[in-house]
Amino acid sequence: MNETPTQRPTPHTPGSDVQAIGSRIPDTPSAIRPGKGSRIRPALPALALAAALTATAFTAPPAPASSARSETFTLTLRHLDRKGAPTDAYSTRVVGVSGAGESVEESPHDPSGTVTLRLPRGRYLLDSEVHSPSKGAGTDWLVQPRLDLDHDTTVTLDARATSPVDVRPPEPGARPEHAMSFVEVRHDGRTRFANLMSSADGLRVAHLGPAAEPGSVTASFDSYWVGERADYGLGYRFTSGRALTGFVRRPAAGDLATLKVRAADRDGAGGVGSAAVQPSEGTTVSLTTGLTRPGAATFHVTPERGAWDLSYTTPGTPEAPPNVYEAPDLPVRAGATTVHTFDNAVLGPALDPAPGAAPAGVRDGDRLALDVPLLADGEGHTPSDPVFRSAATTLHRDGVLVGTHRGDPGRASFTLGTPAQARYRLTATALHGTGTRAGRTTAVWAFDSAATTTPTALPLSVVRFTPPLDLDDTAPADAELRVPVTVQGPAAGSGTRSLRVRVSVDGGGTWTEAPVVNGAVTVRNPAAGGTVSFRAALTDARGNTLDQTLGNAYRTR
Repeated sequence: MNETPTQRPTPHTPGSDVQAIGSRIPDTPSAIRPGKGSRIRPALPALALAAALTATAFTAPPAPASSARSETFTLTLRHLDRKGAPTDAYSTRVVGVSGAGESVEESPHDPSGTVTLRLPRGRYLLDSEVHSPSKGAGTDWLVQPRLDLDHDTTVTLDARATSPVDVRPPEPGARPEHAMSFVEVRHDGRTRFANLMSSADGLRVAHLGPAAEPGSVTASFDSYWVGERADYGLGYRFTSGRALTGFVRRPAAGDLATLKVRAADRDGAGGVGSAAVQPSEGTTVSLTTGLTRPGAATFHVTPERGAWDLSYTTPGTPEAPPNVYEAPDLPVRAGATTVHTFDNAVLGPALDPAPGAAPAGVRDGDRLALDVPLLADGEGHTPSDPVFRSAATTLHRDGVLVGTHRGDPGRASFTLGTPAQARYRLTATALHGTGTRAGRTTAVWAFDSAATTTPTALPLSVVRFTPPLDLDDTAPADAELRVPVTVQGPAAGSGTRSLRVRVSVDGGGTWTEAPVVNGAVTVRNPAAGGTVSFRAALTDARGNTLDQTLGNAYRTR
């Protein structure tokens, strides 16, 4: 069995042991992600994870039949412990990479420590964990990325060949949590992998056999540590022709980047959610820590691993499931700090700025669909399950009602019934919160559209208001506040023909003009306990319009 990482109490636990092609993953409270996924990535259930990993492992069609397929050879595997004696305490996998054995997946075992297989000619990935009988002595992981089976072959998996993995943070009192070792092998258009979840301390590793082709092997090691005032994600990733033999890194404090998660408390209910961090690239495991709201969690991470992902999960209630927010693909730099605040005001529509992101609205033939996060938080993070009291989306064509969908804010689909060009008015609204924290978000888009032969993005823009607020979503009473204003979508930048902003401090009873100067408006906050609302009227360069209202956007204290 693999070493089981020390488990921290967390609000959610994803699934049980999963065995996929070339994968070995034990039960753990941390989300395991095989490559890039959706922008909101709650922990995958076991079956979904198995399917994802299997899809990753096998991506090529079967090889054509040939006489070589029937040609087989003997593979003998000898397992030795750290004293050089045969051992039965091992877990070995042989996975076909290419050739006639490309679909092979074997986990052989014999109590004698020697096991024999008869396999077709081809290239294989071999990995083995050899366990020590001494408690706390750690695990030896041996990986042979290139095993070309073209004659009878014996491989000795000798734990004495391994060298220590010694990766630790600069904080002396930090305790190891868990780690993921990962090797990905690419050959002849196919990809296979092996991984090992272990404790973040006491692991030894070794490369076996000849080197594979340069650049065909990617090896990574991600370890997590828990400190007194911060947690650590120490990840490293290398591409070469070999797996790792030992690995030592002792980063100084100045070598690390800082990622901070701030949890707002809009409803004043408090509670304990969780924050998590993980590398953006490759199959990996995350570190999750409890986070009481309002509050903050701090992670120090290695820039050598590339970009990192942050996520925040709100406390759940019997009436509402937890909400998951993510900030993916964050570039990091040694000595620099990146802060993300989640679940904060002002709630409103937001568009995904990532390159290649799906459009907020699409026209496809006589179908029109809207999928815009209507209740994104103050930094534009999209909730996995937005909390609202009521929501509706309505479409008019040349002033005539096409249809209305209720529930699921900002998401609807309509059949138009005519290919002719017309003027459309698309209205999405959602009521959220209760009492003095209640608010209403409304967006009304007007645009011309005709039937399309391929899915075509609709010209939908939104306006974002991002005042600097405390974590209880309040601002000082009777004070002037500079509120940045940002346009997203086709009207961004030079695409704006006109933008008019108005502000209300009496719940929308009266509105006052607020000129946009240098990308912001100035608001005179009302007395303590009051609210501020925003209204934006936007026209883009092609004459498409948006009328957006954010009622009771924030409160004063």
